[in-house]
Amino acid sequence: MPAVAAEAPVEGAYHAWFQCIAGCAEHYSLQDILYRCPRCGNLLEVCHDLERLRQHPAAYWKQLFDSRFLRNQWPYGSSVWGKKEMVCPEVDNANIVSTFEGGTNLFWAERLGRDIGVPDLWIKQCGNSHTGSFKDLGMTVLVSMVRQMIANGKNIPAVACASTGDTSAALAAYCAVADIPAIVFLPRDKVSLAQLIQPIAHGALTLSLDTDFDGCMQLVQDVCARNNIYLANSMNSLRIEGQKTISIELVQQFDWEVPDWVIIPGGNLGNVSALGGGFLLLRDLGLISKLPRIACAQAQRANPLYESYRTGFRTFRPMQAQSTLASAIQIGNPVSITKAIRTLQTFEGVVEQASEDELANAAARGDRTGLFNCPHTGVALAVLFKLVEQGEIRPHQRVVVISTANGLKFPEFKIKYHEAQLADVMPHYTNTPIHLPPDYTQVRDAIFRALDQRRA
Repeated sequence: MPAVAAEAPVEGAYHAWFQCIAGCAEHYSLQDILYRCPRCGNLLEVCHDLERLRQHPAAYWKQLFDSRFLRNQWPYGSSVWGKKEMVCPEVDNANIVSTFEGGTNLFWAERLGRDIGVPDLWIKQCGNSHTGSFKDLGMTVLVSMVRQMIANGKNIPAVACASTGDTSAALAAYCAVADIPAIVFLPRDKVSLAQLIQPIAHGALTLSLDTDFDGCMQLVQDVCARNNIYLANSMNSLRIEGQKTISIELVQQFDWEVPDWVIIPGGNLGNVSALGGGFLLLRDLGLISKLPRIACAQAQRANPLYESYRTGFRTFRPMQAQSTLASAIQIGNPVSITKAIRTLQTFEGVVEQASEDELANAAARGDRTGLFNCPHTGVALAVLFKLVEQGEIRPHQRVVVISTANGLKFPEFKIKYHEAQLADVMPHYTNTPIHLPPDYTQVRDAIFRALDQRRA
């Protein structure tokens, strides 16, 4: 069992609460089962007692977080709970459900950056996690709060989510750790086999529905509202609190320096507001002195935010998302649209899109330089290439691409790309096995033909 650390050496309690994003004055406990403002219907967000946090200088927080980072101290070795005071101080340590999430690699993409003329290029590999995606960061907070509420006597029979794959995997895993029933709503035949098997293996009640993600999302909200089942989608702002630690962690990995750009794949858009919230909190507490620019990357076939951006965000129209290789962001009516637009306006943000051909080739181009990209990271890389070509991103700038999931979750995507079997994709980086008999001469000749072609 991991060693248990003493509580942080600070005096007094820290406090956080739910509050309406539209500015309604009421505060609500994090143990209230609320996802929208009872007065106006807007989403809620988690707010912190900044005055209490400011009683310690920035240097104190940096030292504290650095002393906990990836250490074997329960629960602070988790990169989420190592920042507990700024994430979710309302949960007792005894009720935290953690797999020591976070602490993922900030990969210096030196070769790819050199190829595109941006040598200070980094990939934040959030998919190098317990269930293979960034969703673990939010789910540890949400399931921990559910465990706290159950310990305090609340009747919560189960936790449920709609998912395109990664959310269901994270919910199922964390509920399995906590021994809390999980229910996942999946759009039938729209998630990879690797994603489908994760909730099944963890014992979650898995519902495969003949609809898309937006249909699953509507149904899970109805079921949760009528049956006291707790909703685990990103409209629940506890998820956002965990995901905002991506910002804090990557700045920490840069020795508390802020990158110039952060590029984020966008579907339901919770991650845009989450990362923005993390940077704003660091700035408000004096840990950083500037903000990065944020680019949201959308698949062309599921691009309602991009279409709104083209109008200067004056209008927004939900759409029927079309089938895309980037299945996790195949969302036409994103629940976090208001938060995302607010974040982009604050961060001088841009929104760009990628076609199926662009995202598949971008993922493969990155793979050739040592990455192993999911299709959603392919969307972000394709947008990176476009912003460089447009002159929006400059050669001297530091750029971080958020890789949301592990490429190992998408073997069908990888295989079909290299076999030139993806619709609407003309693959430029195919690499297929060479089938040969076990004959020395033929093997030698094949090797040197391939090496000659590589040098050509």
